[in-house]
Amino acid sequence: MFRPTHPRRPGLTLVYTSQGMLPAQVIKTKLEAAGIPVLLDYESAGQAIGLTVDGLGEVHVFVPDEFAEDALRVMEIQGPPDEDEIGTQD
Repeated sequence: MFRPTHPRRPGLTLVYTSQGMLPAQVIKTKLEAAGIPVLLDYESAGQAIGLTVDGLGEVHVFVPDEFAEDALRVMEIQGPPDEDEIGTQD
């Protein structure tokens, strides 16, 4: 099955790609708190069986085109998800 590296959806802009769902959920929460609608796009097989290799764990964060600049500004100010936000442990 052909799977583009960076999927493109009409009317939406890709603003972030994470390896795994948790960082993407943190970004989604930050953007929605700023009033920006978000769509997460991911391969369901990776989520269902927990694989994170060969792109299966990638999660793409899209926003409507008209919110793209605002989304990038929010992410620049707040920074990428840190370990405390995604719940990783040493």
